[in-house]
Amino acid sequence: MGLNSIVELLGNEAESLLSHTCKGISRDRIHAPSGDSIDRVFAPSDRNIRTLCSLERLYNHGRLAGTGYMSLLPVDQGIEHSGGASFAKNPDYFDPQNIIELAIDGGCNGVATTLGVLGMVARKYAHKIPLILKLNHNQILTSPNGFDQTMWGQVDQAWDQGCAAIGATIYFGSMESQRQIQEVSEAFAHAHELGMATILWCYLRNSDFKSDGTDYHASADLTGQANHMGVTIEADIIKQKLATNNGGYLALNQHGTSFGKFDQRMYDDLCTDHPIDLVRYQVANCYMGRVGLINSGGASGANDLAQAVRTAVINKRAGGMGLISGRKAFQKPRAEGVQLLNAIQDVYLNNDISVA
Repeated sequence: MGLNSIVELLGNEAESLLSHTCKGISRDRIHAPSGDSIDRVFAPSDRNIRTLCSLERLYNHGRLAGTGYMSLLPVDQGIEHSGGASFAKNPDYFDPQNIIELAIDGGCNGVATTLGVLGMVARKYAHKIPLILKLNHNQILTSPNGFDQTMWGQVDQAWDQGCAAIGATIYFGSMESQRQIQEVSEAFAHAHELGMATILWCYLRNSDFKSDGTDYHASADLTGQANHMGVTIEADIIKQKLATNNGGYLALNQHGTSFGKFDQRMYDDLCTDHPIDLVRYQVANCYMGRVGLINSGGASGANDLAQAVRTAVINKRAGGMGLISGRKAFQKPRAEGVQLLNAIQDVYLNNDISVA
């Protein structure tokens, strides 16, 4: 997909998204992705040699190999959203083999999925594409539905399956987050000992984050702080929802309430309401981009291709490292899923789309 096609998909937003320059946190202050990201960022870190090799596997596979950018396929929605709701649109993906083959055909850097899926197919595919074991999940068969990430697998199992990395979710802001932080921190430390990379699904979850009719679960300030906590437990990659608004701290400190701590300069000096500035603030909270930010693709809908390309443009221009897109890809016939993944990758491969 060339630049003209990308411009067409962006529609009325094309000029704003492709010409914007970040001024609050300028381009020269962040560590933008590049082909030497491992040598420049991780080689001086405390990651051991085996972990550096695993990161190299991830960074140097698929269509984006050697660019510093990453395209991942995540398929754990059969637990998080139920198998029927996830795979009824394309029941082929009840079969673990089809999940892995979509990632391979789609030119992805890696595929993140469940213990059971990898247990069925890892021996066949671990040497063909980097595998990522997603360790914890929230299941929705319990009534009433709750929201708590619990461990479904062990780090040692990921190592036995030949995984390049493990992944885990923390619901920052939830009452259960303290336990989750401890569990995931211990899992990440053990993964690094064994030589695997670590990816954190860095999500917010608290009903109080909806205030006066506005949902702040994807606000730049609150998700930014979640990112900052995520890199503190040594996540090598942060997965975060694309920021869609800002002012979560401001809203939660109205009406005589007190929540967290903030500085007005977060809003006045460092960020604007432009979509790229919102995500640049997320990147800044990932140690100024030293830890790569991948944004999630979200639910499948009527205009998936345009939404995926828009998200990729915003992420790349903000200084992010890539996209992790699942439902938009696997809830379609294989060829259409591959086309969508390739369109995302084309944004990162296009040299006319630069960091803002």
